Amino acid sequence: MLRLGRHSFGSDQLLIMAIVNRTPDSFYDRGATYAFDKALDRVAEVAAAGAEIVDIGGVKAAPGDEVDPDEEIRRTVGFVERVRADHPDLVISVDTWRHEVGRAVCQAGADLINDAWGGHDPKLAEVAAEFGAGLVCTHAGGVEPRTRPHRIRYDDVVADVLARTVGEAERAVALGVPRDGVLIDPGHDFGKNTWHSLEVTRRLAELVATGWPVLVSLSNKDFVGEALDLPLDQRLLGTLATTAVSAWQGATVFRAHNIPETRQVLDMVAAIRGSQPPRRAVRGLA
Repeated sequence: MLRLGRHSFGSDQLLIMAIVNRTPDSFYDRGATYAFDKALDRVAEVAAAGAEIVDIGGVKAAPGDEVDPDEEIRRTVGFVERVRADHPDLVISVDTWRHEVGRAVCQAGADLINDAWGGHDPKLAEVAAEFGAGLVCTHAGGVEPRTRPHRIRYDDVVADVLARTVGEAERAVALGVPRDGVLIDPGHDFGKNTWHSLEVTRRLAELVATGWPVLVSLSNKDFVGEALDLPLDQRLLGTLATTAVSAWQGATVFRAHNIPETRQVLDMVAAIRGSQPPRRAVRGLA
């Protein structure tokens, strides 16, 4: 069971976390939802397309212009307040590694803090506990936020992912974060080269076996591009293939840009494994 905000989700549900970046320089949409109204339109669009969670970000993950906490708060807090008012049934997540931002967005109505940088700010889990918010514990290999991996090595990348994410999850629960609101994320591309990201995908069932719900952020990432030698705008099919493999192995939440396509893939996996009936089944029955 996963509880986020006032919603409870069964262990067999496959959930979409739609990405809405309030940044002028995001790697995928290049600032398409930086403007408040454009971002709000995007939230309505992804909700209608079947996303259960919206993940709002105020700072792009890659290196770039400095964004201080005050500016990150300016980009996210008022927007979270508006999304909460307009979409009371939508789970609101905010992608941040800073406790100051976490506190401000929780006060504004966020249900989940998506800490993509592996507990870099240890106070962030304390904020989640204070507000009863959920928390995503992500593996980033100990690298600094907004940096790219450089010749990073692991004796066993999955063992490192397990040790760090489970350790952060257990610490969060010990601080008072609701246990059924904690997820772990292997952190594809974060603190990893393409070989590492492929291996954690191949061995994702080992994370699922921990009992913590697993979130994967696969959408149009560099490991997909390098695996297929394709540019950013041609990575959808590779992303969807990776999504299907991850869903079959037991991942629960899928952070994505392309919502209708991701919904179809997840519904097909659910139908194959028997956790969701076909939408229509008449062939050979009449």
